[in-house]
Amino acid sequence: MKTLSDLLAEGVSGRRVLVRADLNVPLDGDKITDDGRVRASVPTIKALADAGARVIVTAHLGRPKGEPDPKFSLAPAAARLGELLGTEVALASDLVGPSATSVVGALTDGGVVMLENVRFDARETSKDDAERSALADELASFADAFVSDGFGVVHRKQASVYDVAQKLPAYVGGLVEAELKVLKKLTDDLERPYVVVLGGAKVSDKLGVIANLLAKVDRLLIGGGMAYTFLKAQGHEVGTSLLQSDQLDQVKGFLAEAEKRGVELVLPVDVLVTAEFGNVEHDVVGTDSIPADKMGLDIGPKSRELFASKLADAKTVFWNGPMGVFEIETYAGGTRAVAEALVKSDAFTVVGGGDSAAAVRALGLPEDGFSHISTGGGASLEFLEGKELPGISVLES
Repeated sequence: MKTLSDLLAEGVSGRRVLVRADLNVPLDGDKITDDGRVRASVPTIKALADAGARVIVTAHLGRPKGEPDPKFSLAPAAARLGELLGTEVALASDLVGPSATSVVGALTDGGVVMLENVRFDARETSKDDAERSALADELASFADAFVSDGFGVVHRKQASVYDVAQKLPAYVGGLVEAELKVLKKLTDDLERPYVVVLGGAKVSDKLGVIANLLAKVDRLLIGGGMAYTFLKAQGHEVGTSLLQSDQLDQVKGFLAEAEKRGVELVLPVDVLVTAEFGNVEHDVVGTDSIPADKMGLDIGPKSRELFASKLADAKTVFWNGPMGVFEIETYAGGTRAVAEALVKSDAFTVVGGGDSAAAVRALGLPEDGFSHISTGGGASLEFLEGKELPGISVLES
């Protein structure tokens, strides 16, 4: 697999380089609420521009339905990238049309431009190989080389991630290279005890990774909305809490497998409950006494202490998913407790992207307090699940 360093060594001055970045940032209107992914994209883009390359950035934002939608424009990302680079980043008003052709044609050495949201074209996510290939041909016509630097999308077989890498000399970007190095440390070269903390809303999102991790971890901590399906599988009343009844048999299997393998599976012992979602008035109850008419929105104080104690002796920790509805301050305590326990830990700590990374920044915790904060939650999980990542396999081949 050729790297960004290889490309720079070959010389890029005057060459057009297409960079697939991950700029899928959360927005409030047209304001970016967490620019972590934009900041993470800067080193690779800056290295290319500083070396005289003509840099063309392609990325997606949100889930438009294969056609232009102003609310998913990359304009805020282009503006923020320009601020971080200290130079204007012109944004084409289309992806491969007249505007893109004009903007790319006007590029000079060291310049950076951005194409509009790649998912405005339905071919990007098409299951039809020929359709994706046709879009990749058009994207490739703009450039002399391709750099894959959007880790948050390498688990997708999409035109700008997979197919374009077959059309141009392709290289792995610095961000993706660093992410892979960290994840390989979690699978090939880890120190024990190895503890994984999983949260978030749905068990179904993490079935594969739980099944795979039960053969590898020493301890598995489960919080967030997914914990209620585990508690229900143990026979507890969970009230109106988030519950995936169709996953109960699967979860019972996980509980049995953990016991069989000697994996310590830790669930909350108390939770914050309320009558309706978003209501800040709440009670703290044991997980064996959740009222039938209330829902749990965060792990309780005893659970926070329990989880922190289970992280204290860890040597390697992977965390993916908040412990509660951290966006509401009342229910952010559990997520904060886990994050603070990791900051205090001497372990190699990896925050697995997505909501976990957003929570670290939203709660004002020091990013350098963690060994690594990933930019790709889904890609991280699929890697740990043992799945092949199309955006990586295409670079390796």
